Amino acid sequence: MANKLNIDLSKCVGCGACESACPFGAISLKDGKAAVNAETCRFCGSCVQACPVSAITMQKEEVKDAVDKSLYKGVWVYAEQRHGEISSVVYELLNKGSELAKTLNVSLSAILIGSNISAKAQDLINRGADKVYVYDDPILAEFQDDPYSCILADLIKEEKPEIVLMGATNIGRSFASRVAAKIYTGLTADCTALEIDPETRNLMQTRPAFGGNIMATILTPRHRPQMATVRHKVFKEAKVQEGRTGEVINKTVDAQKVINRTKFIGFFKDQTADVNISDADIIVSGGRGLGNPEGFKLIKELADLLGGAVGASRAAVDSDWIPYSHQVGQTGRTVAPKIYIACGISGQIQHMVGMSSSDTIIAINKDKDCPMMQTATYSLVGDLYEIIPAIIKEIKNIKG
Repeated sequence: MANKLNIDLSKCVGCGACESACPFGAISLKDGKAAVNAETCRFCGSCVQACPVSAITMQKEEVKDAVDKSLYKGVWVYAEQRHGEISSVVYELLNKGSELAKTLNVSLSAILIGSNISAKAQDLINRGADKVYVYDDPILAEFQDDPYSCILADLIKEEKPEIVLMGATNIGRSFASRVAAKIYTGLTADCTALEIDPETRNLMQTRPAFGGNIMATILTPRHRPQMATVRHKVFKEAKVQEGRTGEVINKTVDAQKVINRTKFIGFFKDQTADVNISDADIIVSGGRGLGNPEGFKLIKELADLLGGAVGASRAAVDSDWIPYSHQVGQTGRTVAPKIYIACGISGQIQHMVGMSSSDTIIAINKDKDCPMMQTATYSLVGDLYEIIPAIIKEIKNIKG
């Protein structure tokens, strides 16, 4: 819909109420009557409400869809993999994708691109995919933006899915935007919730906005497909259904059409974290309340005893107390462990976004009124340098 502002000059009394109410200076009085500047008007409606004689009205005009939406059917999940290992976020997206496909009464498909990965198609079918499109070619052995985005964009143009979902990983964040640009559609990044509007079939894509202070729901009403990247651990993984049947569609790569403006030099795996915090069942995190980087020795000792991983708040990472790979939150990793222990973390909303899905939250802090202590399942009020050593001692006594 597009808005149009109408002024009935026969009703206008030239009181100037609309001029005073307009925050953009788009309305002025000319010859004793209200006049609107179409270039500066933002159609906020302030003048409509301010007019005491109802001389100003807002008219909505129908805007045509950019594409024929009836041609687009199906929910797709990009099955991100690296060196033959499918990312766990893919199984989470297949779970949610299956729910969305059921609501829309369409099929769920997975797109698998790489080298020597054809055998992984059945794993995706076992997790809920009805179809798997497979591009298996040596030139796709290493992920690179140009060839991967060209292949997926061409397939989307050919098959016309209604929805395309990707993980908000390093690959997904780089890759998805390129695909969206090639097919002239919108992209909502870092989503934390996805739902279908049954009347319009629009995908309601919810994500944190304004630094995590609000949750915004974004629509792509005029374009298709609707694309979104989703943060890891937002949804539960799809359960394995051994022996499930589905269709595998093998696609060929035309090497002559593959454009690649970069050269792959090498792959270096991150060695800074002993345990990937995104996959850990137990996480012990430290924040500004530790007071110094030495406090993470205590955090690590507790995490090791519990068989867990070490996490951190942004404040601790920004202070160079611990590497970024440990950061939990909106600008770090999203986690959903069985137990999350927050030590000296006040609980700013940006941090809470990244760990609020934890099954059990234990908070240790001197400030009993901070957000983390109010949100936690169990709150321990006191000095963490007294509480954590006591917990460590008790665990060692139990273990003998």
